[in-house]
Amino acid sequence: MRRLTIPGRLLPVASAIVLVWTIVPACAATIEITMENLVIAPAEVTAKVGDTVVWINKDVFAHTATAKNGDFDVNLPAKASGRFVLKKAGSVDYYCRYHPNMTAKLKIEP
Repeated sequence: MRRLTIPGRLLPVASAIVLVWTIVPACAATIEITMENLVIAPAEVTAKVGDTVVWINKDVFAHTATAKNGDFDVNLPAKASGRFVLKKAGSVDYYCRYHPNMTAKLKIEP
């Protein structure tokens, strides 16, 4: 039976690759939320710090994604989209400033 050996020069490189792989955080996700017919869908989303939320306005009039706590205020012209990178954990209620009955919630985990 043959034994697998790593030449002396490759061992430090292999060790470095394994070390980087274990300390580099997972890639952030992109979460899409749609605004259509005066409804935000999904109305409740769970995400993580570092994730990007993309709001897609499919209506023929403008909307906003405005956090009640002031964390973000994204303008969404008609038939356009906007994005925001989540910076801190917590629960954030948000709404459309032009249509206050349009409400939703982001649950942001660390």
